[in-house]
Amino acid sequence: MKQLAAIIKPFLHLLRIGNLAFIAILLFVMEKWVATPLLQVAQFHELMPWWVLTLLILSTVLIAAGGYVINDYFDVKIDRINRPDDVVVTRYISRDGAMRLFMVLSAIGVLSGLTVAWWARSWTLMMIFVVIPGLLWFYSASYKRQFLVGNIVVAFMAALVPLLIAIANADYLRHLYGETLAYTPIIGLLYSWLGGFAAFAFITTLTREMIKDIEDLEGDREMECRTIPIVWGTRTSKVIITAFLGATAALIGYLHFCILPFPHEWQSFSTRYVVFGLIVPIICAIVLLWAAQNKQELHRAQLVTKFIMFLGVMYSFVIHQNIMSL
Repeated sequence: MKQLAAIIKPFLHLLRIGNLAFIAILLFVMEKWVATPLLQVAQFHELMPWWVLTLLILSTVLIAAGGYVINDYFDVKIDRINRPDDVVVTRYISRDGAMRLFMVLSAIGVLSGLTVAWWARSWTLMMIFVVIPGLLWFYSASYKRQFLVGNIVVAFMAALVPLLIAIANADYLRHLYGETLAYTPIIGLLYSWLGGFAAFAFITTLTREMIKDIEDLEGDREMECRTIPIVWGTRTSKVIITAFLGATAALIGYLHFCILPFPHEWQSFSTRYVVFGLIVPIICAIVLLWAAQNKQELHRAQLVTKFIMFLGVMYSFVIHQNIMSL
C-alpha cells in the first residue's frame, strides 16, 4: 500500500489535484448557487442538465490538468532550482511520457467541451475549448518568461472559468428564445454576477502569480525570465500587489454597502462574510507579504491569497441565499 501511495503521490502533484478540485467546485457552485437562482427568479425553467454540467467540469479539469503537465515539461530546469524536491517530469515520468499525457488529457477535454458547446449551440464555447490547450502550450513554452504576459495569461484563464457558466447558459437561452430575450434582463444578469466572480478570480490570481514570482526569483533569474521582481525589483512588486489587493478590498466593500441589494446591517450574515471572510483575509495577506523575509514566508502569503480565492467562491452561497429571498 505504501509503495502504491509513493507511486501515485508524484502524479497527483504533477496534476495539481487540489487545484483541479477547486476548479470543479468553482464551476459547480457558479451554476447551482449563482446561475440557477438567477434563472429561476427570472422565470426561466430551462436549466443546465446534470450531464452537461458534468461534461463542462470534466472538460475544464482535464484541459487544466494538461496545462499543469506541459508547464512542468518546460519548467524542469527552473524547478530543479526553485523546487528540487517537487520535480516529477524526468524523475517519475519521462519528458516524452509527459508530452503524451498532455495530448491525451487535452484531447479528451476538448471533445468533452465541444459536446457542451453543441448542447448550448455556442460558437464561443467551441472556440474557447479549441484555443485554450494551445494557449497553455505557448504560455509554458514562452509567455511565462515574458514581462507581465505570463501573469496576465494565467489570470485570464482563471477568470474564464466562471465565465464558462455564463456563456453556456446565455447561448443556450439565445438558441431557445432568440430575439425575445432582448425584452428580459437575464443575459445581463448572468454576465454581471458571474463577471464579478471572474474579475475577482483575475485579480487574486494575478496577485498570487506575482507573489510566486518573488518566491521563485532565484530560478527565474538563472533562466533569464523577465518577471516583475526581476525587472522592477521585489519592493516594487510588493507595492503593486498591495495596490491590487487594497483596491479589491475597497471595491468589495463599496459593492456590498452601496450597490448590491443585500442586507447591510452588521448583524446580517452577508455583511459579516464580506468583512471577515473577504476584507480581513485580504488585509492579512498584505501584512504577511510585507513581513515575508524568505521563501517559506512568501509561500505562506501566497497560500493565504489562494485561500482568499476559495472564500470568494464561497461568497456565491451568500448570493444564492439573498437572490432566493428577493
